[in-house]
Amino acid sequence: MTLRRPSPARMRAMADRFGMSMSDDELRQFAEVMEGYIQTYDRVAAAPDNLPVVRYPRSPGYRPGPSENPLNAWYYKTEVHGAVDGPLRGKRIVLKDNIALAGVPMMNGTAILEGYTPEIDATIVTRMLDAGAIITGKAHCENLCLSGGSHTNATGPIHNPWKHGYSAGGSSGGTAVLVATGEADMGIGGDQGGSIRMPASKCGIVGMKPTHGLVPYSGIVPIEQTIDHAGPMTRTVADNALLLEVIAGEDGLDPRQYAPRTYRYTEALGRGCRGLRIGVVKEGFDRPESEADVDAKVRAAADRFARLGAEVVEVSIPEHHTAFDLWLPITVEGLQDLMMHGNAAGTNYRGLFLPSLTDQMGTWRNRADELSHSLKVCMFLGEYFQTQYRGRFYGKAQNMMRAVRARYAEIFRGLDLLLMPTMPMKPQPIPPAGCAIALFIQRAFEMVGNTAPYNALGLPAISIPCGLSEGLPIGTMLVGNDYNEMVIYQAAHAFEQSEDWRTM
Repeated sequence: MTLRRPSPARMRAMADRFGMSMSDDELRQFAEVMEGYIQTYDRVAAAPDNLPVVRYPRSPGYRPGPSENPLNAWYYKTEVHGAVDGPLRGKRIVLKDNIALAGVPMMNGTAILEGYTPEIDATIVTRMLDAGAIITGKAHCENLCLSGGSHTNATGPIHNPWKHGYSAGGSSGGTAVLVATGEADMGIGGDQGGSIRMPASKCGIVGMKPTHGLVPYSGIVPIEQTIDHAGPMTRTVADNALLLEVIAGEDGLDPRQYAPRTYRYTEALGRGCRGLRIGVVKEGFDRPESEADVDAKVRAAADRFARLGAEVVEVSIPEHHTAFDLWLPITVEGLQDLMMHGNAAGTNYRGLFLPSLTDQMGTWRNRADELSHSLKVCMFLGEYFQTQYRGRFYGKAQNMMRAVRARYAEIFRGLDLLLMPTMPMKPQPIPPAGCAIALFIQRAFEMVGNTAPYNALGLPAISIPCGLSEGLPIGTMLVGNDYNEMVIYQAAHAFEQSEDWRTM
């Protein structure tokens, strides 16, 4: 394979972008010197990509029509059978459509990737298949995952299974819907600002964002490495713990992982929550966007934990707001560097790269008008602060997060878990087509105030359903210290087993 050489016009454009004043002759000389180095690139281009081997046969499947997909939750249906036996034997699992499933199309909610088909399985897909799972297909998600609503997918909105026309949550909305309706036994979502926990709350299922780095993100389209998480979405706590057991652990391909500690999470089930100390976080309630019925249901959940034997105390953690403030520059500047300018690959780390995805993602520059309003506002913010302030606020936010993490470590010396509403509000109506930009963006981000801080902190957090109001589910969020998923599952299972959440 011989690569294109830079033309004089391209050399001139690069020099102008660098702020260099050069004559045509100087540029010609540089181009001549570069030729020997470009021949090295020719050799790299001709070599194979050294990608993981795909071990289980499959077909691409098909894209279901409206009669088979009334909530617009499916992108593609297929059936990939794994090992004949294992802890997930016979479990039908759906993947958020930013997770690579070899041979099956992936669009990640955006027309930019429409028609792209990855040639590898993500690490967690291989682990689930090795454990006997059946991968049933890909679930629609938000446009490049930049929304907590469910209205930004390029094919149209994803509808809440409890009330058509209302948000199913994002960005893993399709996964939540298919698990909630029983079309899948389990699902995998991704979470950068609450995108597992928010749709779990809105659809009445269990969604776990594990400790950052516990679950390998290899083979999943990133947003920003320090906030990228993947995790299980299930109807029960027991299934959630089982699925995390299978997918957790180091894979040697993901720079987000740093000696993660894994456990047999199913061993936490049935232990009850007597003696656990749970802090009800004052700053998670009575927010400007809070709804009174949501706060009341979650406070009732806290009371239930007390009746189950936990010691429940109210705590004030002002750093909850600080962590949200720091999440914003980390997210918008990081996504602009990695996902947009870096074409979902970036540089400066050792890990699994998927060149075919990089090529397809790079076409966004020719189709930028097709990106969602929610992504565009993040791009404008990220580009402005990166170019005008040289990235200083991204770096400052990461520096400040160390102090916030230290404060949470101190808090967890006296508490086992923190409790608050997953979202301060119930699912909201899906905004109408052609609505004002402000409303479109409001519906995408209005609910992330409680979830996003724990992406920046990297702490594990679960959403469990705790009741209905006006026919719509409400979720309680439990947060633990690093790698303390065992205690989260212990408490969540005790709560779940105490009564059917629909009657709480």
